[in-house]
Order: sequence, then C-alpha cells, then structure tokens
Amino acid sequence: MKTMTSRERVRAAINHQQPDRVPVDFGSTFITGIHCSVVAELRDYYGLEKRLVKVCEPYQMLGLVEDDLLDAMGVDVVSIFPRYTIFGFPNENWKTWRCPWGQEVLVSEHFKTYENAEGIYIYPKGDTTAPASGHMPKTGYFFDSIIRQVPIDEDNLDPADNLEEFQIMSEEDLQYWRGEADRLRGGDRAVITHLNGTCLGDIALVPAPFLTYPKGIRDVAEWYMATAVNQEYVNEVFARQTEIALKNLELLHGAVGEVLDVVVVCGTDFGTQESSFCSTGTFDHLWLPHYQKMNDWIHEHTQWKTFKHSCGAVEEFVPHFVDAGFDILNPVQCSARGMSEEVLKERHGDRITFWGGGVNTQKTLPFGTPEEVRAEVLRRCEVFSPGGGFVFNTIHNIQARTPIQNVAAMVAALREFNEVK
Repeated sequence: MKTMTSRERVRAAINHQQPDRVPVDFGSTFITGIHCSVVAELRDYYGLEKRLVKVCEPYQMLGLVEDDLLDAMGVDVVSIFPRYTIFGFPNENWKTWRCPWGQEVLVSEHFKTYENAEGIYIYPKGDTTAPASGHMPKTGYFFDSIIRQVPIDEDNLDPADNLEEFQIMSEEDLQYWRGEADRLRGGDRAVITHLNGTCLGDIALVPAPFLTYPKGIRDVAEWYMATAVNQEYVNEVFARQTEIALKNLELLHGAVGEVLDVVVVCGTDFGTQESSFCSTGTFDHLWLPHYQKMNDWIHEHTQWKTFKHSCGAVEEFVPHFVDAGFDILNPVQCSARGMSEEVLKERHGDRITFWGGGVNTQKTLPFGTPEEVRAEVLRRCEVFSPGGGFVFNTIHNIQARTPIQNVAAMVAALREFNEVK
C-alpha cells in the first residue's frame, strides 16, 4: 500500500477504508487533549526546544501541542480552536502565569484570577467586576465551573434565558475563521474544529462559565431534572438553538470552505460508568431531531465529517447516534459497562468511526506500568483497526501527573503496531 498523507489517512479511516497505518490524534480538541504539565514533560522527553506551554483551554488546563511535538508523536490531526475559551475570552497577547503545582505557562491576557484559602478563582470574559465562574482548588490541576443560577420560576421559564450564549457570528468572528483556515490551507494534516453553538445540553456548558451573569437553568442538577420533567422547555431551547446553529454553519462554511475535515458537533454525555443519564427513547425525542437537522445540513453542503463525544456506557446509544447523522464516536470508553472493544467493533464498526479507545486514562495510563500500557495499546489497535473506522486517541484527555514513561510507551507501542502492520 502506498504511503498516505496524514489527511488521506484520516479520511480513509473515517470512510471505513483501510489506511496505510492507524491515524493518530493527540491534542486537537478539548476532549482529545493533553494537560499542560504533561505537554511540558513530553517536550523535554523528545528533546524539543525549551519553551513555555500555551494553555489553549484553561478550563481543563490543556496545553497546545505545537508542530514540533506533533511531529515527534506522529500526529495526523491539527486543530482550529474556537475563538473563545470556555471562560468566554480569546486566547491572545500571551502572558506568563505560575500554576499551583509550580509550572510556569502562557495564558491569555484576559486570563484574570484571584486567590484565597480555598484556591484560585477565574473571571468570565476576564471581567473582574463579575462573579468568578471557575474554581481551581489549591491542590487541583484544572478548574470546575461555579454554579451561579439566579432564582427561577419553574412555571414561567423563558427559553431565551438559556439561549443568551447562542448568537449569529459577527464579521470579526468570521475574520478569525478565515485567518485560521488560510493558515492551514494546503497542509498535510487533517483539520478538526469545535463548532460554535451546536452542543445541545452539554453539561460542561450549562453553567455558562463564559457569561458574566447567566440567566435560566444553570444548575447541573436542575438541568438534568428538566430533561425528565420539563421536556417541552428543553425542546424549545434546542429548537431555537438549532436554528441559530444552522445559520452559523452556513456562515462558517462560507468562511473556511473545505479546509475542515472533521467538526465536533456535540460533547453532551449520555453515559455513566455503569448506566446512562436518560433512555434511548428520551434521546430520540429530545436530541435526535435537532442533531439530524445539523448533521444533515453538514452532509448536504460540505465534505466535513461529524464527531459526537459521549463518555460512559453508551453502546445501546450508538445506533441512535448513527441515525442522528454522526460519523464519529469519541472517547470510546471501553472500561464502561458493555463497551468492550470487541463488542463495539463487531456491532458498530462498519457504521461509525471510533476516535479514541486507545488506552484507559483512568487506570492503565496513569497507574499501570509501561509494559501494561504497551499491551493495552496493541490490543486496542488489533481489534479496532481492521477495515478502517479507527483514529487512535486516549480515552479522553491525558491528565496531570500521568507518568511520562507511560505516555512515551503509548506512543512507542502505536509506532510499533504501525511498523509491523
């Protein structure tokens, strides 16, 4: 088989064709990323130029994997990150910041915090007059959202309150996308991005850490209850959000064209370790029709492939994700109930691409030995890779304090599999 470019390799895999080797993603999204502390260690491990790591996603403190590290790790995917972080400010005019664990990193000039005995607090949009929207404990490695829900009248809810963050993209926004597309146009790697405003009820976004004074249902527990007992309200929010998203998809495609290969449509989780947050019937009623509208537009007007993130035990949801128009499933949590690699590949491997599933980031990668990491990586590749439909990534982000020897063992095992193949 002839050697493919990275872009050809990723596209072949998503189209369920056998690529020349397993394509690889590390760091291209906020759900396939690497903690900034591990990025720094990887740069040292591979003998790369000494430089401070840029925190591209401050919520989870993910580090930017720059081109030299992408090359060293054999990565086939590069990202256009959204213009705004989850805390509502753009990454621009980088400044230094010292993390609680002692690492010095680069953050946006709008990264504004204060500290007290409980830890570090970050302001939405860098607005120090607003209440903080995120909290990192003194011994922590990332931020958690702060619930700032104002009192609500459950009998008189206004869907507009849960739609404040969904706006038609401005000309300034589109200029950003055009510039990023021009930067990557003609490159070798496949290009992925997170779409703006297409996530329906993503629990990381419900508290709106990017808004200064959020209205509507912003408490996580309240939102989950609403999906069960106030479905009319949730459906109205999703319907109006989808209308805005469709307009933005048209604008985005006009700005970037076919530079993009893959778009992350939604990161809403439907699974826990052992069960699910709702039934497949509820999914079909509340989520599927709106996902279908967005995915159908993408497939009818672009060559982009659509990416669905959902952690947990979601094997029974996979046919419904396919019906909703998703091409890709991530993070492929093989340790969750019913999610073994053999079951997933046998039942669904011809209809959806598994982007992830490469190694367990809750157990094997952080707590196993390099030999155990190697064995798990080789096993997952053996099961998932035949016939395409597989892009290697860890199961969600590589977390802080993951031993660098284990991360290196993962990369080496993947290279070993690809060389043998």
